Amino acid sequence: MKQLLSNGLITLRPLEPTDLDTLYKWENDTALWVVSDTVAPYSRAALWQYLEAYTGDIYAQRQLRLMITLNSDGTPVGTIDFLNFDPLNNRAELGLFIDDAHRGKGLGRQALEQLTSYAREHLGLRQLYVYIALDNTACLNLFENYGYHRVGVIQSWVKRGKDYLDVALLQMLM
Repeated sequence: MKQLLSNGLITLRPLEPTDLDTLYKWENDTALWVVSDTVAPYSRAALWQYLEAYTGDIYAQRQLRLMITLNSDGTPVGTIDFLNFDPLNNRAELGLFIDDAHRGKGLGRQALEQLTSYAREHLGLRQLYVYIALDNTACLNLFENYGYHRVGVIQSWVKRGKDYLDVALLQMLM
Protein backbone atom coordinates (compact mmCIF):
# COMPACT_ATOMS: atom_id res chain seq x y z
CA MET A 1 0.00 0.00 0.00
CA LYS A 2 1.36 3.42 -0.98
CA GLN A 3 1.45 5.95 1.83
CA LEU A 4 0.04 9.36 0.90
CA LEU A 5 2.86 11.48 2.31
CA SER A 6 5.72 9.02 2.39
CA ASN A 7 8.42 7.64 0.14
CA GLY A 8 11.33 5.27 0.78
CA LEU A 9 13.28 7.76 2.88
CA ILE A 10 10.93 10.28 4.53
CA THR A 11 7.40 10.71 5.81
CA LEU A 12 5.46 13.94 6.23
CA ARG A 13 3.28 13.48 9.28
CA PRO A 14 1.04 15.63 11.47
CA LEU A 15 2.50 17.37 14.48
CA GLU A 16 2.32 15.33 17.69
CA PRO A 17 2.64 16.25 21.38
CA THR A 18 5.94 14.35 21.36
CA ASP A 19 7.30 17.04 18.99
CA LEU A 20 7.33 19.64 21.78
CA ASP A 21 11.06 19.44 22.53
CA THR A 22 12.03 19.47 18.86
CA LEU A 23 9.80 22.46 18.09
CA TYR A 24 11.10 24.24 21.20
CA LYS A 25 14.67 23.81 19.95
CA TRP A 26 13.92 24.92 16.38
CA GLU A 27 11.57 27.80 17.19
CA ASN A 28 14.04 29.28 19.69
CA ASP A 29 17.11 29.06 17.46
CA THR A 30 17.77 32.76 16.90
CA ALA A 31 19.77 32.01 13.73
CA LEU A 32 16.48 30.87 12.13
CA TRP A 33 14.44 33.90 13.12
CA VAL A 34 15.49 35.83 10.02
CA VAL A 35 13.53 33.43 7.81
CA SER A 36 10.59 32.84 10.12
CA ASP A 37 9.51 36.34 11.19
CA THR A 38 10.05 35.32 14.83
CA VAL A 39 11.04 38.20 17.11
CA ALA A 40 10.92 36.60 20.57
CA PRO A 41 11.45 33.16 22.08
CA TYR A 42 8.57 30.74 22.56
CA SER A 43 7.89 29.16 25.93
CA ARG A 44 7.20 25.44 26.22
CA ALA A 45 3.72 26.36 27.46
CA ALA A 46 2.99 28.45 24.36
CA LEU A 47 4.19 25.66 22.07
CA TRP A 48 2.17 23.11 24.03
CA GLN A 49 -0.96 25.25 23.57
CA TYR A 50 -0.18 25.47 19.85
CA LEU A 51 0.13 21.67 19.61
CA GLU A 52 -3.07 21.14 21.60
CA ALA A 53 -5.06 23.58 19.45
CA TYR A 54 -3.58 22.46 16.14
CA THR A 55 -6.09 20.43 14.14
CA GLY A 56 -4.32 20.06 10.81
CA ASP A 57 -7.54 21.22 9.12
CA ILE A 58 -6.17 23.39 6.33
CA TYR A 59 -9.63 24.74 5.52
CA ALA A 60 -10.33 25.91 9.09
CA GLN A 61 -6.85 27.15 10.03
CA ARG A 62 -5.66 28.25 6.56
CA GLN A 63 -2.39 26.44 7.19
CA LEU A 64 -1.01 22.93 7.39
CA ARG A 65 2.26 22.17 9.15
CA LEU A 66 3.84 18.75 8.84
CA MET A 67 6.88 17.19 10.47
CA ILE A 68 9.44 15.67 8.10
CA THR A 69 10.76 12.43 9.61
CA LEU A 70 13.19 9.74 8.50
CA ASN A 71 11.50 6.41 7.82
CA SER A 72 14.48 4.49 9.20
CA ASP A 73 14.03 5.62 12.80
CA GLY A 74 11.37 8.36 12.91
CA THR A 75 13.91 11.13 13.55
CA PRO A 76 12.39 14.59 12.91
CA VAL A 77 14.57 16.43 10.36
CA GLY A 78 12.43 19.47 9.56
CA THR A 79 9.01 20.90 8.85
CA ILE A 80 7.10 21.80 5.73
CA ASP A 81 4.08 24.09 5.73
CA PHE A 82 1.27 25.46 3.67
CA LEU A 83 0.67 29.04 4.84
CA ASN A 84 -1.87 31.61 3.70
CA PHE A 85 -3.99 28.87 2.15
CA ASP A 86 -6.54 30.43 -0.21
CA PRO A 87 -9.17 27.85 -1.23
CA LEU A 88 -11.04 30.35 -3.40
CA ASN A 89 -8.03 30.89 -5.65
CA ASN A 90 -6.55 27.42 -5.08
CA ARG A 91 -3.14 28.60 -3.89
CA ALA A 92 -0.90 28.49 -0.84
CA GLU A 93 2.43 29.83 0.30
CA LEU A 94 4.99 27.16 1.11
CA GLY A 95 7.48 27.08 3.98
CA LEU A 96 10.30 24.56 4.33
CA PHE A 97 12.85 24.00 7.09
CA ILE A 98 15.53 21.31 7.28
CA ASP A 99 17.64 21.04 10.44
CA ASP A 100 21.33 21.86 9.95
CA ALA A 101 22.42 18.29 10.71
CA HIS A 102 20.34 16.98 7.80
CA ARG A 103 20.92 19.60 5.10
CA GLY A 104 22.58 18.73 1.82
CA LYS A 105 21.12 15.20 1.70
CA GLY A 106 18.20 15.86 -0.65
CA LEU A 107 15.58 15.71 2.10
CA GLY A 108 14.20 19.16 1.29
CA ARG A 109 13.62 18.17 -2.32
CA GLN A 110 11.93 14.93 -1.30
CA ALA A 111 9.65 16.78 1.13
CA LEU A 112 8.87 19.29 -1.61
CA GLU A 113 7.96 16.45 -3.98
CA GLN A 114 5.66 14.83 -1.42
CA LEU A 115 3.87 18.05 -0.49
CA THR A 116 3.53 19.21 -4.09
CA SER A 117 1.93 15.90 -5.04
CA TYR A 118 -0.46 16.23 -2.08
CA ALA A 119 -1.30 19.81 -3.07
CA ARG A 120 -2.07 18.83 -6.63
CA GLU A 121 -3.79 15.49 -6.19
CA HIS A 122 -5.69 15.92 -2.91
CA LEU A 123 -6.22 19.63 -2.37
CA GLY A 124 -6.59 20.58 -6.02
CA LEU A 125 -4.28 23.56 -5.67
CA ARG A 126 -3.43 25.46 -8.83
CA GLN A 127 -0.34 27.24 -7.55
CA LEU A 128 2.25 27.33 -4.80
CA TYR A 129 4.55 30.24 -4.03
CA VAL A 130 7.50 31.10 -1.81
CA TYR A 131 9.34 34.21 -0.69
CA ILE A 132 13.11 33.67 -0.43
CA ALA A 133 15.77 36.22 0.54
CA LEU A 134 18.21 36.73 -2.32
CA ASP A 135 21.16 35.78 -0.12
CA ASN A 136 19.67 32.32 0.55
CA THR A 137 21.18 30.76 -2.57
CA ALA A 138 20.75 27.15 -1.42
CA CYS A 139 17.01 27.63 -0.99
CA LEU A 140 16.66 29.58 -4.23
CA ASN A 141 18.50 26.79 -6.08
CA LEU A 142 16.29 24.11 -4.52
CA PHE A 143 13.05 25.76 -5.58
CA GLU A 144 14.25 26.89 -9.01
CA ASN A 145 15.67 23.44 -9.78
CA TYR A 146 12.36 21.92 -8.72
CA GLY A 147 10.47 24.05 -11.25
CA TYR A 148 9.50 27.22 -9.43
CA HIS A 149 9.87 30.36 -11.53
CA ARG A 150 11.10 33.67 -10.22
CA VAL A 151 8.28 36.08 -10.95
CA GLY A 152 9.64 39.12 -9.19
CA VAL A 153 11.87 40.68 -6.61
CA ILE A 154 10.47 42.65 -3.72
CA GLN A 155 12.89 45.27 -2.48
CA SER A 156 13.76 45.74 1.20
CA TRP A 157 11.19 43.13 2.20
CA VAL A 158 12.81 41.50 5.24
CA LYS A 159 14.81 43.06 8.02
CA ARG A 160 18.02 41.37 9.09
CA GLY A 161 19.77 43.27 11.84
CA LYS A 162 19.82 46.88 10.70
CA ASP A 163 19.62 45.99 7.01
CA TYR A 164 16.70 45.24 4.77
CA LEU A 165 17.01 42.46 2.21
CA ASP A 166 15.36 41.94 -1.13
CA VAL A 167 13.41 38.73 -1.60
CA ALA A 168 12.49 36.76 -4.68
CA LEU A 169 8.91 35.69 -5.20
CA LEU A 170 8.85 32.27 -6.83
CA GLN A 171 5.75 30.51 -8.11
CA MET A 172 4.83 27.09 -9.41
CA LEU A 173 1.71 26.65 -11.49
CA MET A 174 0.46 23.10 -11.41
